[in-house]
Amino acid sequence: MAPYEALYCRKCQTPLCWTELGERRVLGIELVFKTKDNVKLIWDGLKVAFDREKSYADFKRHDIEYFVGEFVFLKVSQWKKVLRLSAGPYRILKRVGLVAYQLELPLELDCNHDVFHVSMLRRYQYDPSHVVAIEENEVRPDLTFEEESVPILDRDVKVLRRKFIPLVKVLWQNHGAEEATWELVDLMRQQYSHMF
Repeated sequence: MAPYEALYCRKCQTPLCWTELGERRVLGIELVFKTKDNVKLIWDGLKVAFDREKSYADFKRHDIEYFVGEFVFLKVSQWKKVLRLSAGPYRILKRVGLVAYQLELPLELDCNHDVFHVSMLRRYQYDPSHVVAIEENEVRPDLTFEEESVPILDRDVKVLRRKFIPLVKVLWQNHGAEEATWELVDLMRQQYSHMF
């Protein structure tokens, strides 16, 4: 596939000419050979870039495989915040495709889909004496919950060119200090007026 076709998803309808500005010569067969050479240079550059990126990805890639009956933690993370909570351990019921597994979820999570990508799972060494306490959170029908803040760890002011943005570092309930997030002071004042 030519670079133009890759960019615009259609074949180029005009003859392209890679000549210097000011030159207006279009010479039949010479134009075709020059264009062919330039396209080959572009292809070679793209192949070098692709091979470099692939070598970086392959170096860090490792396949993770779980077995039926094995126990795993489920990593759930919100998209915009750093908040993460691990739930489980849950037993694997079966492998679905190459990179997904079906988990045995408790009845209170029965409304959720029970098949998860391997990237959302973390291995757990089963110990019958291990009991994980699950704290009750009020979950709304749209599967969201309200996160309660606990203390303010730090204050800072982000300086832009002509603007100063006051921030506070908030430690959220049921999370460690490494999961504290920087929030806007105005937003925190609106939601948690008792803290200010």
